[in-house]
Amino acid sequence: MLKSAGKLTVLLVLIMFSLSSAQEIAEEKLGEFQFPFLQPRKLIDCPTAGLLPRGSFDFDIRVYPEGGVTTALEVGITNRLMIGISFGGQNVIGEGSPDWNPDMEFAVKYRFLHESYFLPAFAMGYDGQGYGAYDDSLKRYTYKSKGFYAVISKSYLVGTAPFGLHGGINYSLEDKDDENVPIYVGCDLRINEGLGFVLEYDIATNDDYKGSQYGQGWGYLNFGIQWFFSKNLLLEVDLKNVFKNREDVSTIGREFRVVYFEFF
Repeated sequence: MLKSAGKLTVLLVLIMFSLSSAQEIAEEKLGEFQFPFLQPRKLIDCPTAGLLPRGSFDFDIRVYPEGGVTTALEVGITNRLMIGISFGGQNVIGEGSPDWNPDMEFAVKYRFLHESYFLPAFAMGYDGQGYGAYDDSLKRYTYKSKGFYAVISKSYLVGTAPFGLHGGINYSLEDKDDENVPIYVGCDLRINEGLGFVLEYDIATNDDYKGSQYGQGWGYLNFGIQWFFSKNLLLEVDLKNVFKNREDVSTIGREFRVVYFEFF
C-alpha cells in the first residue's frame, strides 16, 4: 500500500513537472513570436482596428523617395486605446538642408468593439500624418493623411497562417482641393514567424480632382513584404502607387520601413 502511494506521488510530481515545463516552453515561444503575430496597426498607409497591447510601444521609421524620412512613436495606453506622434521631412538623407514638414502630427485610436468569433473588431481614430512631400500651396502631403477614420478588421486562419481583412472610411483634413469621403480595403498575411505580406487599396475619391497633379482617379494600390527579423524588429519593403495614380510619376514608388516593438 505504501509502495503504491509512493509510486502515485512520484507520478503526480512528474506530471506536474512536465506540465510546468510545457507551460514555460509555450510562454517562451509565445514571447519569442509575439510581435510577428500581432494584428497590424496599419497596413502601409491605411489604419486597421489593430492595437498595441497595453504597456507597449513601437518606433516606426520610413524612408521614401527624395531622401524623405518619417518617424513615428506609438504607445498602447490600454487594451482599447493607442496614441502616437510623428514627424518627418524631405531631403533628410542626402546633401543640402532638410525640408521639414510644417508640424508634428498626432494620432489616436480607440477600439469600441473587440473581435469575436462572428463579429469584426471596430475602431475609430485620427491620424494626421500623410506621406511624401508636403505641398505648402495646397496644405497637403503627396499622399494625404487619413484624418478621421472608422475601420473594421477580422482575422482568420489560412491553414496555420493568420490572415486579416480590413476595411474603412476616412475624412482627411487635407481635403481643401477635394472633399469626398473615400473607402479603403486591405489584407495582411503572416506566412510564419518570419515572413508576412500586406496589401491595401485606397479608392481615394478625395484625391481625383480633374486637373490635379496628384490623384488621377485610379486610386492607390500599395503592396508590402515584411521580414520579422526578431521578436522586436520588423523590416518591410513597400511598393506604392502601383497604378501610378499621379501625373508626375512614371514608375512605382519604393519605400523601406523599420519598426521596433517593445514593452515598458
